[in-house]
Amino acid sequence: MLTAMCALPSVKPASHKRGASRCLLALAVCLSFLSGDLSPALAASARERVNEALQTPLFRGERRPEPRPDGHAPGRAMTMSDAVQRALAHNPSLGAQEATSRASEDGRKSARGQFGPKLSLSYQAYKQERESSPSTSSARTPRLGTWSMGVDISQPIFQGFRLLAQYQKAALQAESDRASLRQAELTMTGDVQKAFLAYLQAEENVRSEQDSLARLRDQLRITQAFYDVGLRPRLDVLQAEVDVSNAENLLIQAENTRDTAQAQLNTLVGLPVTARVTYSGRLEHVPFSLSLEQCLAAAYRQRPDLYIAAKTVAIAGKSQQEVQSVYYPKVEAYYNVSRQGNTFDLQRSGENGSSTQVWEVGVSATWDVFQWGTTYYADKQYGWLVTKTRYEEEQLKLDVGYEIKTRLLDVREAEKRIGVASKSVAQATEAYHVALAQYQEQVGTNFDVLNASANLTAAQASLTGAKADYLTALSQLYVAMGEYRPDLMRRDAAPASPSPAAGASGGSRASSPAPRTHP
Repeated sequence: MLTAMCALPSVKPASHKRGASRCLLALAVCLSFLSGDLSPALAASARERVNEALQTPLFRGERRPEPRPDGHAPGRAMTMSDAVQRALAHNPSLGAQEATSRASEDGRKSARGQFGPKLSLSYQAYKQERESSPSTSSARTPRLGTWSMGVDISQPIFQGFRLLAQYQKAALQAESDRASLRQAELTMTGDVQKAFLAYLQAEENVRSEQDSLARLRDQLRITQAFYDVGLRPRLDVLQAEVDVSNAENLLIQAENTRDTAQAQLNTLVGLPVTARVTYSGRLEHVPFSLSLEQCLAAAYRQRPDLYIAAKTVAIAGKSQQEVQSVYYPKVEAYYNVSRQGNTFDLQRSGENGSSTQVWEVGVSATWDVFQWGTTYYADKQYGWLVTKTRYEEEQLKLDVGYEIKTRLLDVREAEKRIGVASKSVAQATEAYHVALAQYQEQVGTNFDVLNASANLTAAQASLTGAKADYLTALSQLYVAMGEYRPDLMRRDAAPASPSPAAGASGGSRASSPAPRTHP
């Protein structure tokens, strides 16, 4: 270790000539920039806007753990967009993620403060007794002890780029955590929409089971009437009664599934499971026309996790730069002043008292020249970590492509199933009416009617499931693309060019049936 110290020389003000030369140099730089090609600057500005959109949270307010009014009027139906926005504002998990983001921002400011000077104060009081035999000095220690105070100011001048690397790493971490918050908000949006669609699907299944139960009860009434007049055997009545019991059992299960879906939805939007909330919406087919190439381009441009991966690579590079700072000397300027006396106000008192004042100003330089390869191998270690994060970034890009294609195939599959299921419902409805008419005309059997009713119920459930799967796959596709879509039932839900800076507002335009409130 080499250490050098020297007195700090006085600094004279810059002369007028030096100031004029600096002004001319700045003017020349500006003129050369204006006369050159501005397209790289515009491209850089566009990239900065996209990066800013990627790390900007969707919810612009501040989440708080205590309950607060959310602007949702009691008794008013909550649409999918309302549920998503309320979840973004009140879900506790997002509040924890937001706290992490704010902590990283304060960490960046803390790292920035290391560039400035440091001021430290000290005040000390001590008493010393000295005994010697035989006495060699007539000096006597102060009776009240020794009191001292010191002021020390230090300013780092050059730390081998360590302070710069630490600040840049903290700034990158703050940007990464803001992007993580946006990623969590997109994921929460997908979870709320999935739960909302599951609730709508369960509600449709309840209606379908209620219709099935009503049909079977009508069939039981007709069969009982035929049996009473001796036109049908007792077996038909027993079969109809069994089917009614089975339909009641399926209706109970469907209602339980609906109530469970509502409880999950209440939890996601930050409401207790006992809250009475009316959710309004309908499973509708919304066209989606983007190609695979367009979806991939939007995902590579908009996904926050790709932005986070790039920041992770940059953070690893700054960590390596922080290790490399040991290769360079460390230079620091300092100034300290100390005062000492034998009273608490640092003054002199008594014949043995004294009062002294010392000040010092200087520059110190420290350089660790050789450490048996400690710094060298630490540098190599962090270099391999940088390589590791780069490979992980490339793997993430491949995974994004696979996820986008998988989600798009799910959308296309569910869309095809909707067409098939719609035809099946139409055919099953016609078959039921034919079977019922034949039974009433005494040319069909009771089994034909019950079988046709079961097929109609199954076809309706298949159509409801296909619609719910389509909208769920569409929601997951938007999340995979990094696009914020609070309301999937909007007819403009498939733009020609997705925007990375989608707003945090959206209204529901879906036509909804009469809302129902469930405990």
